[in-house]
Amino acid sequence: MPVKYISSEIIIDGVLNETPWEGTTAATNFWQYFPTDTIQAKSQTEIKFLYDDTKLYVGIKVYAPDDEYIVPSLRRDFRAGGSDNITLMFDTFNDGQNAFLFGSNPEGIRREALVSGGGVDLRGFTTSWDTKWVGESKKYDGYYICEWAIPLSAFKFREGETRWRFNSYQFDTQGNERSSWMQIPQSQFIFNLAYMGDMVFEKPLGNSKSPISLIPYINGFTGRDFELDENDTSFKIGGDAKFTIGNSLNLDVTINPDFSQVEVDNLITNLTRFEVNLPERRQFFIENNDLFANFGDSRAANPFFSRRIGIAEDLEGNTIENDIIAGARLSGKLNNNFRIGLLNIQTEEDEVNNIASNNNTVVALQHKVFSRSNIGLILVNRQQTGSNDFETTQEDFNRLVGIDYNLANKDNSWNGKFYLHKSFTPDVSGNDFSGGVRLEYNKNNWRVLNSALFVGEEFNSDLGFIPRKDIFRNFSRVERLIFPKKGKINRHIFSLGTFFVFRPELNFQKGDHTFAPRWQAAFKNTSNLSVTARSRYTFLFDGFDPSRADGIELPANSEYYYESAQIEYQSDNRKAFSYSIDTEFGEFFNGNILTVRNNLNLRLQPYFVAGLNLRYDSIKLPAPFSDNDIWLISPRMEITFSKTLFWNTLVQYSTLENNFGINSRLQWRFAPLSDLFLVYNDNYRTDNVFAPNFRSLNLKLTYWLYL
Repeated sequence: MPVKYISSEIIIDGVLNETPWEGTTAATNFWQYFPTDTIQAKSQTEIKFLYDDTKLYVGIKVYAPDDEYIVPSLRRDFRAGGSDNITLMFDTFNDGQNAFLFGSNPEGIRREALVSGGGVDLRGFTTSWDTKWVGESKKYDGYYICEWAIPLSAFKFREGETRWRFNSYQFDTQGNERSSWMQIPQSQFIFNLAYMGDMVFEKPLGNSKSPISLIPYINGFTGRDFELDENDTSFKIGGDAKFTIGNSLNLDVTINPDFSQVEVDNLITNLTRFEVNLPERRQFFIENNDLFANFGDSRAANPFFSRRIGIAEDLEGNTIENDIIAGARLSGKLNNNFRIGLLNIQTEEDEVNNIASNNNTVVALQHKVFSRSNIGLILVNRQQTGSNDFETTQEDFNRLVGIDYNLANKDNSWNGKFYLHKSFTPDVSGNDFSGGVRLEYNKNNWRVLNSALFVGEEFNSDLGFIPRKDIFRNFSRVERLIFPKKGKINRHIFSLGTFFVFRPELNFQKGDHTFAPRWQAAFKNTSNLSVTARSRYTFLFDGFDPSRADGIELPANSEYYYESAQIEYQSDNRKAFSYSIDTEFGEFFNGNILTVRNNLNLRLQPYFVAGLNLRYDSIKLPAPFSDNDIWLISPRMEITFSKTLFWNTLVQYSTLENNFGINSRLQWRFAPLSDLFLVYNDNYRTDNVFAPNFRSLNLKLTYWLYL
């Protein structure tokens, strides 16, 4: 579709009454994505574009059966599911791999995100990214209008470009319909970047003349550690700066950053023998994060996991914060086919805890091949700096080099990954490789996946995520999708998953296997039901207490066969009250387990949302091993007083962590992307007595300044 160049002013007010909008060609004729993907949408959408030298203007008219819209909250960066909204995606380099996403709803609440990896799964959907732009919405009889002005500097693109790939999707809760401009099969995610049309600019895009962004912060902190009987008061100043080099490269600089979390991580109940990872939320690492983080296997052998930076272990093995002195990150496109990423961060020495200062460097290169595939190279280096008496030879440095080939064909019917990595550690030679292959077919109601990887016993990445070593792992899944023509069920999915782990250094002895047949039904009212059976085998190479009760461990070199079943139900999330329940029961190692997970949500739109997450695990093992009843209870509350003032409270109680915690956060967005936070944290020990552990109060001011 054509995009007209203008020189007159557009007022962003949700009223498309300026002369340039008249006669502008609209993107319309949207296709249903749900409940079917073969007909035109019943409630259509019309999208118009205009642009000048500095901004892209978007005018959107969204038709609806009625004016009973669902807008759960006035908070920015809302979730699309269970609400009315319109979303646009822009592939500015026409590579089918990355896109900028902008969205709005009938109340004018905005969201923005980055889509990476071709949009093949939810891990490529990053809502933590922020940029400045303007948008207003206005409701009319039978439709609503969104009017936006997005600075061209918010995008990255090649100067002189005349074409971007573009798609849009719309959620209509009243008509129970989801639709997209370009037709997308339901077997693919609605944000998949393989299915996009073109927007053609009337004249080539120039240099967007991106401003320099300065983001200083001030953080005042006061707290008390009741266990150590110590008070702590601090005042910290620092900030970030963002520069754009050309139209397509970002240079991010941080000095004395404050990576304290105004939003705490959710507690989890981990009954496995292995570490689990948590998502990155720190803004400095977000933009182009996929360029650094998508090498290897994210769950088994990820060479760079940014949350490793800024944390370390104290003398007792506890994870503590390790201050960052400064850092810089250059990332983006050199041209439409070649991406680069350079990251360097210096951490501070902590003499009290025997933690050396380290310089952390990552170099990532990626070149597009064929229609949507690419080849990537990565170098990761952690190097101790300075001199001290507590370092060991093996801690001097750790390095890794690797190559990845990411496959994605034109319609995403085939996608996958092939990679090989090698690490370098002092006094270690041999068996320090990791490699893998993943291949997935997704077309004609069939989804077939097979992946295999190996991780050597001596393979190591200090800045990566590697929960198991000396393994050869194979995972496969076959899914058949059936779409009934009548009835309440929109889609059946019948699947079989298999999982095997072997130990190469032990003559490929089998460590684990799982067989998991599954049936899932997606209903036309958006609810879901699934039933899964699992047959498992585990060989324990080390002692392990499955009850997590600090009791007698199951002995090393013992094996277990156990079977279980799982039933999950998610209700219609368009309702003011919605819920999910997930129950698993059956055998667990040499005993039995019952797990119940429950999530309740109450919406009094648009000002109040409350929820309760509850998990209960009952583990029963024969004598002399321990039983355990594990609870994780997490109520939460969000009040949005206005589009700029929010109050969130999260309470978490975990018997596994022996912790009761409260995080209450008042946020005032006094200017675009500029916030004043008042955060109260309170933690209590719950092991033997209920007693205060740590209490703190943070007052943090951040301001986003354009120069």
